[in-house]
Amino acid sequence: MARDSIQEWLKRTNPKSRKEQFHEKEPTVTKIEKVLYTANTHTTGGRDGASHASDGRLDIKLSTPGSPGAGTNPEQLFAAGWSACFLSAIKIVAGKMKVALPAYPAIDAEVDLGTAHGVFGLAARLKVSLPGMEHEAAEALVDAAHEVCPYSRATRGNINVSITVVTNAVTSQPIHQTEEIHQ
Repeated sequence: MARDSIQEWLKRTNPKSRKEQFHEKEPTVTKIEKVLYTANTHTTGGRDGASHASDGRLDIKLSTPGSPGAGTNPEQLFAAGWSACFLSAIKIVAGKMKVALPAYPAIDAEVDLGTAHGVFGLAARLKVSLPGMEHEAAEALVDAAHEVCPYSRATRGNINVSITVVTNAVTSQPIHQTEEIHQ
């Protein structure tokens, strides 16, 4: 699908500009009409504990970021979950738009834990690599995926998010979704 077709599809599905999408907080909560999957975990000990899924597919130790503990931390799990979900959203959108994806699309995700106004908060950066794609088409595809990815929808207007698209020779200027953390 040509870049113009991707941009037209994006305009039909969301008439707001890319910059407007990242700065707008959605006014209502999306209510699930049909549950497709429910993850069930049991966690003990908080950041220095363990977490187990009811189906036995997840059994991990948790450690506070920067501590000598051997476990992972919630920020790493969030980065892995969001990047996996976002890449799946890219694939779904590309299929609907009849856009060929490169052989090895990838996402590098960074999730920051910090403080603002005396409370803890998160910030995130996604670097989406779509080698070989025309850059504007890749950006349009990523924009559309950002609209349908459940993690993107959950974080929109709640944390600072920066998404950068990388093709062979071009890296986009990051688009930032910025909201202050309110007490």
